[in-house]
Amino acid sequence: MKLLENKVAVITGAARGIGEGIALKFAEHGAHIAFTYVSESSAEKAKALEEKLIASGVKAKGYRSNAANFSECESFINEVVKEFGTVDVCVNNAGISKDNLLLRMNPEQWEDVIKVNLNSVFYMTKQVIRPMMKAKSGSIINMSSVIGLMGNAGQGSYAASKAGVIGFTKSVAKELGSRNVRCNAIAPGFVETDMTSYLKEGEQADKYKAGIPLGKFGTTEDIANVTLFLASELSSYVTGQVISVDGGLYM
Repeated sequence: MKLLENKVAVITGAARGIGEGIALKFAEHGAHIAFTYVSESSAEKAKALEEKLIASGVKAKGYRSNAANFSECESFINEVVKEFGTVDVCVNNAGISKDNLLLRMNPEQWEDVIKVNLNSVFYMTKQVIRPMMKAKSGSIINMSSVIGLMGNAGQGSYAASKAGVIGFTKSVAKELGSRNVRCNAIAPGFVETDMTSYLKEGEQADKYKAGIPLGKFGTTEDIANVTLFLASELSSYVTGQVISVDGGLYM
């Protein structure tokens, strides 16, 4: 059974990693996909993903758009509505980290992380709620992090941005529930992607795994499966929640 048949899903930061995994999972379940990537260096990967999605039998298009820029988000969603007709699901996945100890962190590092990880969620959500409210249906899924729940030394900006996503998610859920628009967050733990390749082996990897009850790192598919649940009607009575997908790291 295809859980998202003919739904239109928007995914930010989908040229690689978790975003790419979500796009492929959604397409597998019949969703048409509009996704963003931000840099010219990602254009080749974005084109390859677009072709892979189309080959699976759905409509798909990649857009070079910066989710941390309000006007670009506005233009992007306007183009999506023109091209795809509406927006049924929005996955706010774009994110960066610029880790540093507080004593060494400069204002630019702080602001860059807040802009991409938190401001982008506001910018995108503000745009997609118009077609969703009109349809009286929609699911917004915001990518937070286990770090936003538990904090971590050297990750003050990242933790603050991801904790902010959680507060925003709960507020949006209360504000839009009467319009049948749901909003939830996912808090991934350590997930194997190209950005976290340094975690895969060695003493550091063993140290991290020792603190995870399931004893292993997650995969992009682990995150994509939970995102699919929140995007589909299987979660029609779920809103304002934060689901940790972390192998039991945070309890």
